[in-house]
Amino acid sequence: MVSAPAAADAISRARLFPNLNVGLHLVLICGDSCLPYPEIPDLVDNQNKFSENSVVSGFRIFFLPRVRRQLAAEIRAQFDAFKKTGLRLDHVNAHKHMHLHPTVLDLIISIGGEYGLKAVRVPEEPPLDALINNRKEWLKRHARWLFLKPLVSGMKKKLRKHNIRFNDFIYGLHDSGYMNINTLIRILSHLPTGLSEVYTHPFIGLPENVDPAAVDYDYEAEYKALIHPRIKRTIEKFSIELASFGDLD
Repeated sequence: MVSAPAAADAISRARLFPNLNVGLHLVLICGDSCLPYPEIPDLVDNQNKFSENSVVSGFRIFFLPRVRRQLAAEIRAQFDAFKKTGLRLDHVNAHKHMHLHPTVLDLIISIGGEYGLKAVRVPEEPPLDALINNRKEWLKRHARWLFLKPLVSGMKKKLRKHNIRFNDFIYGLHDSGYMNINTLIRILSHLPTGLSEVYTHPFIGLPENVDPAAVDYDYEAEYKALIHPRIKRTIEKFSIELASFGDLD
């Protein structure tokens, strides 16, 4: 998140590990913009804050040409800010998965091509029986998966057309903020065939200015899960090959 308050610190840490594969997490909602309010007045308030309403933002992006022009300028500014870090661009995605929006994805593809875009995260999370404990949970997970399916299919079609790599599946969407050791083990033990991205939000303590929607996230449990010895043993037991988007053919 190149426009986030702690971006400079994150960049300095990433530079300490030349082999670390870093992606650009575009922020187009619920966060700070790179461009100032006068340049994108239809996207942010006078504090350079994006709207927190993804539905309203999505409709405005789709129907209003002036909003699309401002969106393109902001996306370009964030790509440019990432380029200036000197880090290699491994992949791109968007906060709150806003790149599911066809217009947003089109802009990412067209602008990203100028900055070496080679891979994009696709948020398709098919339900895993190992994570389902009751019928209500079954219905929730399947409903979300089916609701997003048309958008995900459209994403994959566009990315293939432009020879942009993408993952087959993703895990961490439905359980975002609660990817503790037990959940992570269940996922790793039942991964489908193909390339799966598993994402978490590790942190010790409570981040400042946390997104209201993420205030209840168990950040520390996710951090502890990632470094737990059981994770390494599970990866070895099921012959899981660790990779980044940049490792793909």
